[in-house]
Amino acid sequence: MDIIWEGLKQAFVLIFTGNREVYEILFLTIKVSGSAVFFSMLLGVPTGIFVGLNRFFGKKFVITLINTGMGLPPVAAGLIVTLFIWRSGVLGFMELMYTPVAMVIAQVLIASPIIAGITLAAVQQINPKLRQQALSLGAGRLQVFWVLIKEARLPALAGVMAGFGGVISEVGAVIMVGGNIKGETRVLTTATVQMVRMGKFDIAIALVVILLILTFGVNLALTLIQQREGIRWIPRS
Repeated sequence: MDIIWEGLKQAFVLIFTGNREVYEILFLTIKVSGSAVFFSMLLGVPTGIFVGLNRFFGKKFVITLINTGMGLPPVAAGLIVTLFIWRSGVLGFMELMYTPVAMVIAQVLIASPIIAGITLAAVQQINPKLRQQALSLGAGRLQVFWVLIKEARLPALAGVMAGFGGVISEVGAVIMVGGNIKGETRVLTTATVQMVRMGKFDIAIALVVILLILTFGVNLALTLIQQREGIRWIPRS
C-alpha cells in the first residue's frame, strides 16, 4: 500500500509542479492518440455506413474482415506498419520509422475497424424505409448520406469512445513503430513500461494515474455530448 500511496502523491506532484518531461509525454500522447482517432473517424464512419446500407458481392466477407479488425492484436498492427515503413519496405523512402507519424498510422489501423464495426452495427438497425423516404422526397445521395449519419451518430460516437480507449491504452504497436525515444516518441503507456523496467514503481503509478485522468476526461466530454444529443432526439408528445 505504501508504494501505491507514494505513486498517487507523485502523480499530483508531477502534474501540479509542471514537470517538463511529464508534460511533453502527456501532450505527445494527446497529439498522437487524438490524431489517430480523428483519422479513424474519417475512415471508419463512412466505411461502416457504406457497408451497412449497400448490397454487394462479398458483403459478408467484408463484414467479417471488419469484425476481425475490431479484435486485431496491437502487435500485429505494429508488425504490419513496420513491414511497410521499414527501410527496405514499400514506404521506407519516407523515413517514418520511429516517428510520431508511424505511431498514428499504427493506432489508426487499430481504431478504424472498431469505429467502422460499431457504426456498421448502428446503421443496420436504422429503418430501411428512412432511406427510401429521403430519396422519394428528392434528396440526393450526399443528403441521404448525411441524414443517415445523423441517425447513427450516437452509436457512432460510442464507437469513437471505444476507438479512443483502444489506442490511448496501447503499448505494443507504439513501441514497435515508435521506439519509445525520450523526447520524441515516448508516450504515457511506453513511459510507464520504461519506469517499471527501471524499478521506479512510484513514477509508473503516477503515470498511470495521469493516463486514467486523461482517459476519464476525454470520455466524460464525449459522454456529455452523446447524452445531450440523445435528449434532443427524444420525441415530444
